[in-house]
Amino acid sequence: MSRFRLLPTHEQEEGLLAHCRDARYVWNLAVEQRQHWHPGHKAPGYVEQCAQLTEARAECEWLAAGSQTVQQQALRDFAHAMRNFFAGTHRRPTWRKAGVHEGFRQVGVKPHHIERLNRHFGRVWVPKVGWLRFHLSRPVPAGVKSYRVTCDRAGRWHVAFAHIPDPITGPSDGSVVGIDRGVAVSAALSTGELLHAPSLTPGEAKRVTVLQQRLARCQRGSNRRERTKRAIAKLRARERDRRKDWVEKTTTDLARRFDLIRVEALDVRAMTRSGRGTAGQPGMRVAQKRGLNRAIRQSGWGQLVSRLQHKAFSRVEQIPAAYTSQRCSACGHIEPENRKSQAVFECQACNAGRRNADVNAARNIAAGRAVTARGDLASRRSTNREPQPVSPAA
Repeated sequence: MSRFRLLPTHEQEEGLLAHCRDARYVWNLAVEQRQHWHPGHKAPGYVEQCAQLTEARAECEWLAAGSQTVQQQALRDFAHAMRNFFAGTHRRPTWRKAGVHEGFRQVGVKPHHIERLNRHFGRVWVPKVGWLRFHLSRPVPAGVKSYRVTCDRAGRWHVAFAHIPDPITGPSDGSVVGIDRGVAVSAALSTGELLHAPSLTPGEAKRVTVLQQRLARCQRGSNRRERTKRAIAKLRARERDRRKDWVEKTTTDLARRFDLIRVEALDVRAMTRSGRGTAGQPGMRVAQKRGLNRAIRQSGWGQLVSRLQHKAFSRVEQIPAAYTSQRCSACGHIEPENRKSQAVFECQACNAGRRNADVNAARNIAAGRAVTARGDLASRRSTNREPQPVSPAA
């Protein structure tokens, strides 16, 4: 997807919001229809739902005033989401909320629907809205047939043209790198590099805290509350943009420098799950778990691996993460006391000296010899066998 910043006028923004409202309404109807489905009965598919949409448009004038293509594409997106859910790759599609999920998709785009105005701006044709200008921050991909218009919580409009870029070619020199993801250090490479995901500045973080305190005192439904929410959303959007820019630049650099990229096999979704528990069994240390979840998301663990898999296609391997932080990358000795602290690693069996714990773990990942069970460690200790040395990856 190639995304560009839209510059709609006030009247055009009203038309875009109407398209978003129609798409969200049709999507939520499909979700409600699925909730009333019972096992043993065939659920309506995309073709049947389109026929039902035609009947609904004949009965509702406000629905018929909207774009039929936008509404049908919402049903097509829902059908695709259900296929992904049954395939086990995505979660079950749920409700879309106003102000949170604002967007729609347009297909059947012709070459003359996208024009370049000058070096800095272009325009795209949106049905029932007209020509919309956008910042031409990069060349528009050739052969575009569909696009998606979205609006984030900060009120910024974007258009994303559907396009699958070619994978990045590696150096073809057999180079291997291991990546250890953490909270204090977002990504540590086996080469010794420590990468940190950018975040808000201290002044911006303080501003967010002040705005959140103000939001807690605002009356629900007031204009003051809406302005405060918009101010918080703008700062959060700035943080997301910085993190995404860092992920894109880092993954492009890694895909160009190394032939094989090895990362930890982490279930980030499960690791960032809430620790509140239930009413009958409430969770413990919920605030600490919430802070850890926030730190993991701010480090961009999932985005980093996802973009690496896209750019370095078939050149990314996932290594079991068990005991990679306790194993010495020089001699292979495994012991919890090897890791003195979050940043210091000192092997108890060899004289390799102190080194960075995250870099040591990254070298174990690059070697691809992570211990996957306590039985391996117990068998070594029982038989008193010397562990095989593991050379650090370049």
